[in-house]
Amino acid sequence: MKKKKALIFGVTGQDGSYLAELLLAKGYEVHGFARRTSTGNLKHIAHLLDDIELHAGDLADVNSCARAIRGARPDEIYNEADQDHAGWSYRAPDYSSDITGAAVGRLLEIVREVDPAIRFFQPLTSNMFGQLERDAPANEETLLNPQSPYACAKAYAWMLARYYRRVHRLHVCCAIFFNHESPRRSEEYVTHKITRAAVRISKGLQKELLLGDLSLKVDFGFAKEYMEAAWNIMQLPEPDDFVIGTGKAHAIQEFLEEAFRAVGLDARRHVRFDERFLRPGKTSALVADAAKARRAFGFTPRVGFPELVRMLIDCDAAEADKELAARAPSGCP
Repeated sequence: MKKKKALIFGVTGQDGSYLAELLLAKGYEVHGFARRTSTGNLKHIAHLLDDIELHAGDLADVNSCARAIRGARPDEIYNEADQDHAGWSYRAPDYSSDITGAAVGRLLEIVREVDPAIRFFQPLTSNMFGQLERDAPANEETLLNPQSPYACAKAYAWMLARYYRRVHRLHVCCAIFFNHESPRRSEEYVTHKITRAAVRISKGLQKELLLGDLSLKVDFGFAKEYMEAAWNIMQLPEPDDFVIGTGKAHAIQEFLEEAFRAVGLDARRHVRFDERFLRPGKTSALVADAAKARRAFGFTPRVGFPELVRMLIDCDAAEADKELAARAPSGCP
C-alpha cells in the first residue's frame, strides 16, 4: 500500500511539531516547511529530523511555497505557519495580514495549479468571534466580529478557504481552534509566561511577574489533542469547518492562581499589573461549542484545566533545574 505524504507548513512550531509526530506514527511520509529564521530553532522536531524532509522558504515568497509543494507532491497539506500572536499583530498589521491571511490564497492557488486532489487543512482562531452579540458558546455559525489584525487576517483566511472549496472544488478543511496550550508554547504567550515565571520565582531565578488584564475568560485545551482533531477532520469524506475547544472557560486570573499554587506560592505576592500589556481591542469570554466535531468524529478533550497547567509547570521546572545546575560551581579546583 502506498504511503500517504503530508507537507506541514510551520513544522517547527507547537502545532506543527505535534502534527509531525502524529503523522509519522500513522505511517505518513512527512515533509516540513520552515522559514530560514526557524531552521535554527528546531528543538521541537530535533528528535524527528531523521524521519522528515525539510523544505526551506517563507509564506511571503510564492516561489519557495510552490517549490515545496511541487517537490513533496503531498496527499495532504497542513498550514500551521502564520503570525499567530494577536498582541504582536497590533504592532505589525501589514505583516500579519499578509502571512496569516493572504498567504492562504497563495498556497491554495498553487494547490489548484499543481494538483487539485491535494487535501488542505487551514487552522483558524476563536479570536475571529471577538466581541459576541450574546453571551453563549460559539459554533460554526456564530457571527464574526474580530478585534485584532490577527483575527481579521484569520477571517480572511476562512473566506479564502471557503472560496476555493466552493468555486474551485478543492478539498479545503478548516478548524476554528480555541486556545490550545502545551509545553511547546512560545514563552511570549501569557500562559507560558505565567508558568515559567511561577517556577522561576519559586526557585529564586526571577523576582516578579508583570501582567495586563487578568479578567478575560479563555477556553484552554491541549494542543496535541487539537492536532489529532485536525487529522480526523482531514479524513472525513467531505471538506467542512469545525469548532474545536473544551466548552469550559477559565479566567487568566484562575490560570495564574493555579500555576502559583502548584509551586507553593501566593500569586498576589509576586504579580504586578502593567498597563503596557493591555490590548486596544478586547474580546468577549469565548467558549467553544464543539458539538459538530463531537458528532462527526467523536472529538472529546481528555486533558482538563488543572492537568494542563501542571503539564506546563512540570516542563518549566525541569528547564529551571537545568539552568540552576549549569550555574552551580564546579567541584573541581
